Amino acid sequence: MFTIALSEEEQTMVDTVAGFIDGTVRPRVNAVEHADEYPEAWIETMKQLGIFGLAIDEPWGPGRVSTEAYALITEELARGWMSLAGAMGGHTVVAKLISEFGTPEQKDAYLPRMATGELRATMALTEPGGGSDLQAMRTEAITDGDEYVITGSKMWITNARRADLIALLCKTDPDAEPRHHGISIILVEKGEGFSISKDLPKLGYKGVETCELVFDGLRQPRSQLLGTTESVGFKQMMKGLEIGRIQVAARSLGVAQAALDDAVRYAQERESMGKPIWKHQAVGHRLASMATKLEAARQLVLHAARTYDSGKRVDMEAGMAKHFASEMAAEVTLDAIRVHGGYGYSTEYNVERYYRDAPLMIVGEGTNEIQLDVIARQLIHRNAI
Repeated sequence: MFTIALSEEEQTMVDTVAGFIDGTVRPRVNAVEHADEYPEAWIETMKQLGIFGLAIDEPWGPGRVSTEAYALITEELARGWMSLAGAMGGHTVVAKLISEFGTPEQKDAYLPRMATGELRATMALTEPGGGSDLQAMRTEAITDGDEYVITGSKMWITNARRADLIALLCKTDPDAEPRHHGISIILVEKGEGFSISKDLPKLGYKGVETCELVFDGLRQPRSQLLGTTESVGFKQMMKGLEIGRIQVAARSLGVAQAALDDAVRYAQERESMGKPIWKHQAVGHRLASMATKLEAARQLVLHAARTYDSGKRVDMEAGMAKHFASEMAAEVTLDAIRVHGGYGYSTEYNVERYYRDAPLMIVGEGTNEIQLDVIARQLIHRNAI
């Protein structure tokens, strides 16, 4: 393993978050998760730690951390509970979008409050029946004088009830060809014509709400267009999703690390045939394989993080990290159940929660099948003959 080049301040923050997870979250998380409770107190602590401002630079925030530090902080949160990492993931993407593409007025209006967590943000991409085909969206923002009139719906929106700012991907030119040329991002504030139809029940990812949003003639000033130019929203969002996919990959690391830690501990405590079960080759080799897969995924995620900070195009690296790390987490969490035997299937142990949380990273932020498309296209583009 190579040495991770964090600043002293970044390392202190990673260590502080790890202490919060071990001292406060992990002792109670199983009960909170099974009750599907929103972790209000833990979110407040995250605000105090500056986690919602990790991507916001001065003068609007405390100064963004490196993407490596961001990934490691995300990993620590997910090691405690994946839902905590989810509570700040979309918020970070919106912060990055405003920081890179927003007008000076938009930055001044939103970034200082986003940095403290006073203002929470989320993004709205997916539509009912649309899935990964974002270009086929039906949600429209039609110009009426100095306003947009927004009509449509979005599905699977995390933090929908508690976020007061929504980066909405929608069509401002429904007749544009090719289709992505007519797509823009509107920075939506809730008002008349906006509603949340329902919370969606989920296998895992408990505590943090995931909802369907309905826009029925919601009016927003045209100044809420991200930036100053319509029809560039698809390109803007694809850039935002690079950090989003690194974040989801880092969540996968945290869930897998928690599963491995529990499996290693249990394998030393549990005895069979007069010796700890890790000394049985079947179990020992399984632990070795779990640890190797996890470390390989971590290096891939950190490579994507460094590439992101270099300013280079990173969609292939982020796609590789997200795909590999999420598939790894699914494998490692199942292996942790196998190490625990029957106890792994019990809700009294944490490993069944890791197993339920892991699939979200496979389908979230662009399914892994979409990641393979992205990787293949970039692979050919970078090696064209």
